[in-house]
Amino acid sequence: MRLVVQRVRSASVTIAGETVGVIGRGLVLLIAIAPTDTGAELDWMARKCLDLRLFPDESTPKGQFDRSVTEIGGAILAVSQFTLYGDCRKGRRPDFTGSAPGDRAESLYDQFVEILRGSGLTVATGRFGASMAVELVNDGPVTLVIDRDR
Repeated sequence: MRLVVQRVRSASVTIAGETVGVIGRGLVLLIAIAPTDTGAELDWMARKCLDLRLFPDESTPKGQFDRSVTEIGGAILAVSQFTLYGDCRKGRRPDFTGSAPGDRAESLYDQFVEILRGSGLTVATGRFGASMAVELVNDGPVTLVIDRDR
């Protein structure tokens, strides 16, 4: 499982002109599922995202990462993105065989979103397999890649 995590001031996802997910302050998660992923990866990644200290506490020096999205009562926008497993080492076209097949990936993505929702935070999503326009205001900017395999 591989995630790109972005701390945002706001974010939204639009499909065919319809806004399907909107959040304020929180995290955007771009989510890729590998063929070998199981519930253990989902649980680990969800806990990591919910607990990572990526937000400043107003009482500490500017720029420190002291609070998690859970601690600030933020929101999460979770977007499936199989292209995170794109292998560009050969040729001119990425190879996406590192991503799980669509039906398996969708099932695991849905499970991951439900784990996040179990935290009590607002969790908005895109639509699995859709062509989406994701807009965000990255705060910092803060962007991390979390790869369970590395």
